[in-house]
Amino acid sequence: MDLGTVIGIVLIMALLLGAMAMGVGVGAYIDIPSVLIVIGGSIGALLISFKPEQMKAFVKVFMVAIKPPQEDVAELIKKLVAYSTKARKDGLLALEGEANNEENEFLQKGLSMAIDGSEPETIRDLLEIEMEQTSTRHKGNAAMFSQWAGLAGAMGMIGTLIGLVAMLLNMADPSAIGPSMAVALLTTMYGAMIGNIFGAPIANILLIRNDGEELVKQIILTGIMSIQSGDAPRDLEAKLIAYLPPLQREDAKSI
Repeated sequence: MDLGTVIGIVLIMALLLGAMAMGVGVGAYIDIPSVLIVIGGSIGALLISFKPEQMKAFVKVFMVAIKPPQEDVAELIKKLVAYSTKARKDGLLALEGEANNEENEFLQKGLSMAIDGSEPETIRDLLEIEMEQTSTRHKGNAAMFSQWAGLAGAMGMIGTLIGLVAMLLNMADPSAIGPSMAVALLTTMYGAMIGNIFGAPIANILLIRNDGEELVKQIILTGIMSIQSGDAPRDLEAKLIAYLPPLQREDAKSI
């Protein structure tokens, strides 16, 4: 679980609710018409903007931001160097057992193709296609939350206009002005909250997750190509460690 994301969301909500409670109370900020306009309206607009299969994965994608798949890059590099050492000593076929037991599907696929004797160009092309398509899907999921941020803000503005029209039409009735003004102001608040707590931040962290996954797959691709070409394990290690920031390189060394 990504504690930074969870703590950030909890902290923002706690501070906002605390500020509301110390003022006029949280109840004053709850308005059903405003909720219907902003949340209902923005989700409805999302249904228009994206494919049904993307919307079905909305909650699942949100959970990726909260609990992303973890990959220890340092241990991955050590594993690839160990595979290289074994292949250089006993041949590629000696890695068949490791390939069958490999949990990382991308690494398993690449190793299996190398063991089966596929051409290097074929392996690179197929793995790069998978990398590109996976990244495209991830960016589309991030765009869904980025779009939600914009749509929530737009629906908040629409709600504000609806509330102002209702208020102006009921100027003769003082009792109707308050509820209409509440709709006008709270829709803007709800739109801003959705956009700046969930929409834009979640979209950004999903893009960061995508970059991290791309880095892992690029390391794997480089490792597989080096293993197949018979590069020295020490050279492979130096090549893979170059992908890491300087502060993380020492942990990845095994030779």
